[in-house]
Amino acid sequence: MLREAELAGESGEQFRLAHLAALRGAAALFAERARPAGRRRLVSAWVLVEAVAPELTDWSAYFAGTAGKRAAVEAGARSVVSQREADDQVHAAEQFLVLVEQSLGLLAAPLAS
Repeated sequence: MLREAELAGESGEQFRLAHLAALRGAAALFAERARPAGRRRLVSAWVLVEAVAPELTDWSAYFAGTAGKRAAVEAGARSVVSQREADDQVHAAEQFLVLVEQSLGLLAAPLAS
């Protein structure tokens, strides 16, 4: 999905796909680290990232802060995201996914400086 974000021609779509790629990375963390503890209320994936991977708290805060824009894009407000914001979202998702892979002991590409 991150590759799709990089190739998307429209900034809103890039932003949306990059955010969803990061969510998939968060889901991988949940699958590995989270254990069900009975019935609970629904919470944001980014709140759960803080609980299961406290070392990624800054990233969860970043993506929680961009979730509203992703929702706006999904609702059709494509112009709510600038090309710069889309590029930043793709870059952030790339970095986050590398850290998730490293955290899970998977082979990850090194972060570019």
